[in-house]
Parts: sequence; C-alpha cells; structure tokens
Amino acid sequence: MEGIELFSIGEMFEKLGEVTPLGWVAFGVLIAFGIALLVLAPKQKWDARMLSTAALCLAASFVLSYIRLFRMPQGGSITLMSMLPVMLFSYIFGVVPGLLTGLAYGLLQTIQGAEFYSVMQFALDYFIAFGVLGLSGVTSKLPGNDSWKFPVGAAIAGLARTFCSFLSGFIFFGQYAPEGQSPVVYSLVYNLSSIGVDTLICVIGAYAISASGLVTRLKK
Repeated sequence: MEGIELFSIGEMFEKLGEVTPLGWVAFGVLIAFGIALLVLAPKQKWDARMLSTAALCLAASFVLSYIRLFRMPQGGSITLMSMLPVMLFSYIFGVVPGLLTGLAYGLLQTIQGAEFYSVMQFALDYFIAFGVLGLSGVTSKLPGNDSWKFPVGAAIAGLARTFCSFLSGFIFFGQYAPEGQSPVVYSLVYNLSSIGVDTLICVIGAYAISASGLVTRLKK
C-alpha cells in the first residue's frame, strides 16, 4: 500500500542492531523495574486510608507541578515541591505503594505535554523517573527520628529521579550538548540544575514538615 513501509524479518533485526549499548542499559532498567512491580505489588493490600491518602497526595503533587519557579530551556522546570506529596505518601506507607503512586503521578505528568521520542525514552522519563519517588520510603523503618529520616528518604528518591533523567539525557538527547562538550557532562549539569534543585527544595520542605511533628502524626 502506498505510504506504508513494510520491513522484512531480517530488516527488523537489523533495526535492533542500531540500538546503542546505553539504549540496551535503559531497556534493562525498564524490564527490571517492571518485574519488581509484578513480584511485589500483588503482596500489598490497599485499604481505604491508603487509597484516599494516595489520591490526595497525587492531587497535591499535580497542582504543585503547575507552580513553576523556573523553566529550563531544553525542557523541565523547577517547581514548588511538586514531588514532596508523593514522597510523603511513600514514606508513610512504604516503598511498594510509593512506587505505584509514583507511576500514577508519572502518568498524570504526560498530560502536561509529554515528549515522546521512543518507548524506552518515554518510559524512563515519565514512568521510572517518577516511580522511583517511592524510594523515599526506604528510611521509614530505620531507628531514629522522622525529622532526619524523611529528609534523607526524600533526598534518595529525588536523586534517583535525577539519575533516571540524567541517563535519558545522554542516551537520547546527547546530540543537544554544546559542541565540544561531553553529552554525559552536559546531561549531568543540566539535570542537577533542574531536578537536583527541585530535590533540594523538597528536602528542605521534608525537614520542615517532619520537624513540626506532622509526619509522625500522619504515620500514626
């Protein structure tokens, strides 16, 4: 048919050969993340309190994501602690519910104008990058006070998201690096200047609300 390009089986495998090693690394991360959710998610029981809290935190994060303090020239922005409500949910209810809520938040983010270049890039930028916000729950069960555990958990989650975006940046957008500059360095600096700053703001917010005792009361 006119306008439709058909590929033979050999040509399809030839196209797979064009994927870079870093692209396969990203694909491996996607597969590992999906397997982890398939294994862990069915073991998690959601009650009415968890569902209602997740809905409120998602709504709060979504609204805060529209309050942009600074917009980056090549995409992305610094927001008013938009990741913090999802991080708080993850810290209170645990990593697995947090991962699932982060995935839902990533889906909501696509409404704001997702950039789609490939399946791997899209999943890494929107699903995994926001899913890892659930990692703020890794410090919840540690001994000690919430006033340091929650900020540390928020930092871990924010840096994990920064790493996902850094990985996507030099794998899929390395061509936008200034001439003579390494795509790895460009992506690192760019994402630290945006998501890294966003994370710092969230860590400060996490300390403020946990020092006030709010997080401890919510956990109870």
